[in-house]
Amino acid sequence: MKWDYEEIESSGDVPIDFRESFANWKYPEIDSSKLTKFGWRVFGFDSENPKKLKIGFGSDISAFTVLFAHSGIKIEPFVQIGPHSSIMSKSTIDNKMGEIVLKKNCRIGAYSTIMPGVTVGENSIIGAYSYVNKDVPDNVIAMGIPCKVKKKLTK
Repeated sequence: MKWDYEEIESSGDVPIDFRESFANWKYPEIDSSKLTKFGWRVFGFDSENPKKLKIGFGSDISAFTVLFAHSGIKIEPFVQIGPHSSIMSKSTIDNKMGEIVLKKNCRIGAYSTIMPGVTVGENSIIGAYSYVNKDVPDNVIAMGIPCKVKKKLTK
């Protein structure tokens, strides 16, 4: 997986219309449990354990989102996470734990909750207000409480 601009740019994986928009993208500064300058927060991450949270190039995490990175969160390149979402690798309700993987170019709708151990597939779209407690395959639209696949995407 290519994670930074130089790797992605040299591979040709960045569409031409994205190149100017993302040429100045920078990895966000994160201080555990404090708001980033973009208005989102990470718990369970510190400079001693930076591998617990990996954010790919060009990813966009909207304001008021909370990431519980205790068991690891991998956000691949070009992922979009809508505002007020919760990405929870550790559940505060039932103490389940598991790494979350948000694959390349997936989109998470506003107010959605991703539970421990879930992988959201490449190019998949999660509708707003969804509760995702099971893996979502590549190239689908899924939504609901609990989240279910509603449609397969075609190119």
